[in-house]
Amino acid sequence: MKIAVIDLGTNTFNLLIVEVHPDKTYSTVFQTKISVKLAEGGINKGFIADAPFQRGLEAFNTHYSSTQKYQADKIYAFATSAIRGASNGDDFVNRIKNKTGINIQVISGDREAELIYLGVRSAVQMSDKASLIIDIGGGSTEFIIGNKNQLFWKQSFLLGAARLLEMFPPSDPITDKEIGVFVSYLNEELEPLFEAVKKYPIFELIGSSGSFDSLAEMVAHRFYTPDILDDKTEFTFNLEDCVGIYEEILKSTNAQRLHMKGLVAMRVDMIVVSCIIVNFVIRAFEIEKMRLSTYSLKEGVLYEALQGRL
Repeated sequence: MKIAVIDLGTNTFNLLIVEVHPDKTYSTVFQTKISVKLAEGGINKGFIADAPFQRGLEAFNTHYSSTQKYQADKIYAFATSAIRGASNGDDFVNRIKNKTGINIQVISGDREAELIYLGVRSAVQMSDKASLIIDIGGGSTEFIIGNKNQLFWKQSFLLGAARLLEMFPPSDPITDKEIGVFVSYLNEELEPLFEAVKKYPIFELIGSSGSFDSLAEMVAHRFYTPDILDDKTEFTFNLEDCVGIYEEILKSTNAQRLHMKGLVAMRVDMIVVSCIIVNFVIRAFEIEKMRLSTYSLKEGVLYEALQGRL
């Protein structure tokens, strides 16, 4: 049996198609992503603007065509922050239903966090100690505390990179004063996270895909070789490497970042905000270990599908 999962994120629409084996393990048949930037021009006003709306429809149709090409038996589609928070989100979902017959599940931030946890747990060797999992999206950022056995706490915050860029448009390059504004806002908005960490002490940070993928790629290109990430579902960062990349990103212009190895064009603007968020968390909670999980929401969906929960 082949299962396809389409993750309709704010920045990208991701597709994963797998072949499920009799023992409920699986192998990847095809995966890809398309940049849609649904947040552009409307996310803080609560709607999807015309151009990103059209980009999203075209991206979904492309993914749907791939599911037909690879003869997927089941297709699961999940939409997150940009679509759930948009006044025309239902229109987007209905347009796709009418054309393809696919029912897109528009999920809450809490459900998104739960699926991310299941995906990360499938990728990373977790322990009995509590880890802080972060998934920085375009519209929202999920913070999750859990270990290998259970999820202790989760919350989705309206702190996506695209949303924050539109709220606080930075100079090029960003100034120290503007970084200070971001940090003050994070300090205020993340008060529930500070309370949760008091209750569930954490020993590490696990970054889930997206911006953390880009950070790992940049670290690999700069300090090691790109192939150190090949076929891995997790990667342990050297925090000193991250500091070097972080400082370079904050001093750079958009044009300079376009030429940085390991950084894809669609993340050139958002990586600045992502770095500020990651650095804030590392400092606030005195993090000494940070890992990447290459799995996220779509692998969490797959886990639930294989358990017969969907």
